[in-house]
Amino acid sequence: MSLMQDFKAFAMKGNVVDLAVAVIIGGAFGKIVESLVNDIIMPIVGALVGKLDFSNLFLVLGKVPDGTEMTLAAVKKAGVPVLAYGSFITVAVNFLILAFIIFMMVRMISKLKHAEPPAPPAPTPEDTVLLREIRDALKK
Repeated sequence: MSLMQDFKAFAMKGNVVDLAVAVIIGGAFGKIVESLVNDIIMPIVGALVGKLDFSNLFLVLGKVPDGTEMTLAAVKKAGVPVLAYGSFITVAVNFLILAFIIFMMVRMISKLKHAEPPAPPAPTPEDTVLLREIRDALKK
């Protein structure tokens, strides 16, 4: 087989196509979770903790030029090294929510698989039954 034929056979396998679909859906789902965390959860947590804006929590690791606004975006734009731990907290919360949702989905799918009753065994084909009868008759 040529290289292209091998690749086509590989790419058309069910698992590869399923994986591609899962990656695309996962990317879109990740954006939903990111919006949930950034736009809903973190503002509520910030309000409960004392009106903190987690996206703007950082520690300056260098000298900030005079006249630079003390926001994460402005300090980064000025080229000052910063430790943006607020962004890390937001990403960590994103991960925890996404991991929990995936855990719940896997758990639900696992329960659905176990809930299905096992299929009854297929009836023995007629020719096999006849061959067994012939075998048993010859043994007598």
